[in-house]
Amino acid sequence: MARLASADAQGRPHLVPVVFVLSDETIYSVIDAKPKRTVALRRLENVGANPLVSVLADHYEEDWRELWWVRADGSARVIELVQPEARRAVELLTARYPQQRAVGPVLAVDVESWRGWSAA
Repeated sequence: MARLASADAQGRPHLVPVVFVLSDETIYSVIDAKPKRTVALRRLENVGANPLVSVLADHYEEDWRELWWVRADGSARVIELVQPEARRAVELLTARYPQQRAVGPVLAVDVESWRGWSAA
């Protein structure tokens, strides 16, 4: 699991947890079948207005020598499920998360830079 940070056209931040898969230098996440009021989610609206996003994954342990985090900064785009890239992303996601059921578009983050830290 990771956290996706996006911002709207006015720069108001929005942070949500996401499951993801990395393929080359692109991070994919999909709008899935977990209970939601709509598939027209703020993260998708934000990307349409401001494609710059960050994705943060981290690991916590009671033993702080095991702590780490990695952040990917990049440009996001929304891909409809009918497109071949989206279908491939859904295949990758369901291979990693068998319970994944895509119901909405795929969010693709083309990573432009990586940052990270590890206590080790």
